Amino acid sequence: MIPAGTTLTGSYDPFIVTLSVVIAVASSYAALDVAGRVTANKGGRFAAWLTCGSVAMGIGIWSMHFTAMLGFKLPVPVSYDWRTVLQSFFVAVLASSLALYLVSRKKMSRARAMGGGVMMGFGIAPLHYMDMLAMRMRAECRFNSMLVAMSVVFAIAFSYSALRIAFYFRDTTTEARRKIGSAFFMGSAICAMHYTGMAATTFIASGVEPDLTQSVSVSVLGTIGIIIVTLLVLGLALLSSLVDRRYEAQAFQLALAQANMELAYVGRAASLGELAMSIAHEINQPLGAVVNSASAALRWLANEPPNLQEARGAATQAVRESNRASEVIARIRALLKKETPRMGRLDLNEVIREALALAGNEIAKCRVVVKSDLSATASTVSGDRVQLQQVLFNLIINAIEAVNAVKDGPRELRITSTTDSSVVQVSVEDTGVGLGQEDLDRIFHPFYTTKRDGIGMGLSISRSIIEGHGGQLWVVSRSPRGAIFQFTLPKADGAE
Repeated sequence: MIPAGTTLTGSYDPFIVTLSVVIAVASSYAALDVAGRVTANKGGRFAAWLTCGSVAMGIGIWSMHFTAMLGFKLPVPVSYDWRTVLQSFFVAVLASSLALYLVSRKKMSRARAMGGGVMMGFGIAPLHYMDMLAMRMRAECRFNSMLVAMSVVFAIAFSYSALRIAFYFRDTTTEARRKIGSAFFMGSAICAMHYTGMAATTFIASGVEPDLTQSVSVSVLGTIGIIIVTLLVLGLALLSSLVDRRYEAQAFQLALAQANMELAYVGRAASLGELAMSIAHEINQPLGAVVNSASAALRWLANEPPNLQEARGAATQAVRESNRASEVIARIRALLKKETPRMGRLDLNEVIREALALAGNEIAKCRVVVKSDLSATASTVSGDRVQLQQVLFNLIINAIEAVNAVKDGPRELRITSTTDSSVVQVSVEDTGVGLGQEDLDRIFHPFYTTKRDGIGMGLSISRSIIEGHGGQLWVVSRSPRGAIFQFTLPKADGAE
């Protein structure tokens, strides 16, 4: 029997100490992981994750302290009062609950983190000393007040750091290695607090028999059992967190897919409306010519005597324009169905003249001066006549509208064609309002328009037609005002 008053010298089981460090790191990692799930959930799921996470995290913190104490060996038998140990467990759960609640908030100010750190520190430090007070042995504990205070400071500092780190790393996109590094730091802080508290304690042998009525003795096998159960609980928490993240990701993907389907439906509906307006825009000119020609034919027939020759000419013109409207619709359908255009050898200068003739009424109405400089050399290309007329007519009408928006200055439209060894280039230049940088970047995007009543499909369709012919269509700004739309088409095979 050891004489009373003798200072007892303790020793640590290195294996148990190592396992306590493992538990500290694992519980810290689990805390970081679970903090993200608490933050990500709301309502009942938030309460469930806060409760389960607090229990798992509390088990980890409590188990680390209690396991480390079981790894400390004294030359006298030691048992523990189970009621005090259970109370220390609840303290660990409450401290964990406070930590998870604080890191789940949208903001973590320094004052809130400091206040939470102090509250957690004064919760975790008593946990350690409650476990020491639970010891039943033929000895008494005496504490070094300086080291006790230092252990409390460590507990507060650890709690503050843990809150800041957990708040920062609660996002699931955080790199795993950074989260693991943070877990090692937090685990080391927990161990520093515990072993500082142990260093503050001196054990003095006593001649008084301890009260063992409510105490239990924990064997090495029991210690291993506590460690295994703790690691299983922490593993279950991590697995639950992983499953919840996968479930959330799948739910997000389903919601995103549903939103994309709804957006696609809205887009299709809008596209159909815009397309209908675009088709109406493209065939408006020939239909207007049909009406004018038919009206002229009626007037010629109403004369006394009827002027049959003029009426016949007007009716012929009406038939021609009707056929052109039909061809425009057929070409637009072919374009949307990505069918191969009806290609043939064309004189591009002739197509330009035809487009100018079709726009004659608009040119006269807006009093625009047209200047043309068409290449005298061969301008033969392989293409679809109606589609190329559609492109040129659209560029000409756009230029006329841009010029008409200008109240002073020259009102000019200039069309040029040039050729080189491989391509024919056409330029449509106007002295209109011009285009800003944003317009230059987006002018060919579907549904983008610079006009108050525009629909934004004409230039997009025109570019598709030119590219379908193997050419390119682009725009440059003109100084001091206006714009120049240019396109190139490859020469027809055999054209010089």
